Amino acid sequence: MTPNNGEVTQLLHQMRAGDPKAADHLLPLVYDELHKVARRYMRRERADHTLQATALINEAYLKLMHDDVDWSSRAHFIGVAANVMRRVLVDYARAHKAEHRGGAMQKVELRDDLAISRERLEEVAEVDEGLKALAKVSPRQARVMELRYFGGLSIEEIASVLGIAPRSVKRDFQFARLWLFKELRGDSASPADAK
Repeated sequence: MTPNNGEVTQLLHQMRAGDPKAADHLLPLVYDELHKVARRYMRRERADHTLQATALINEAYLKLMHDDVDWSSRAHFIGVAANVMRRVLVDYARAHKAEHRGGAMQKVELRDDLAISRERLEEVAEVDEGLKALAKVSPRQARVMELRYFGGLSIEEIASVLGIAPRSVKRDFQFARLWLFKELRGDSASPADAK
C-alpha cells in the first residue's frame, strides 16, 4: 500500500521545521519503499552475503535525519534515500578495500550486517568513480544511472523522482550505461561519442 503522498510531504516539511516527532511518524509510512530499495541493492550481492537490508535502511535513515534538505515530496525523499544507501555501500567498500591494503593494521571483526562480497568491492568503487566522472559531463544522466544501478528503481520511479518523462529516463539510462561501459573499460572516447 502506497502511503498518502500529501501526508508524507507534510511530515517532511514538519521535520525540516524542527518537529522531532515528524521523523517518528514518517518512518512507518516510507519504510516499505526504503526496504524495497535496500533489497534491490542487496540482490546484486553474492547468495551468501550477510548484509541485512534493515541495517542499510537504518544507517541511511539516520543520515537522512541529519541532512538539511528542503524536501519537496515523497519521491524526492526516496530518491535521496537511494543516494544515501549508495554512499553507505561505497564507503563500506572503500574502507574494506583499504583494510586489505593494510589500513590501520588493527584486526577488527567485520560487522555481519554490512558485509559486501569481495568480488563486488572493486566494482562498487569503480562504478562510483565512473558516476562521479559522468556527473561532471551530464549530471542528470549520472543521477538516472545511480537510481537505476544502486537504487534499483524502475524507469517510472526514476521519472517520478526526477520529474521527467519515462522516455527521457530510458534515453538517459542508455547513454549513461554506454558511457560507463566505455569509461570502465578505459576507452578514451568522449561522452558525445557515447550518444
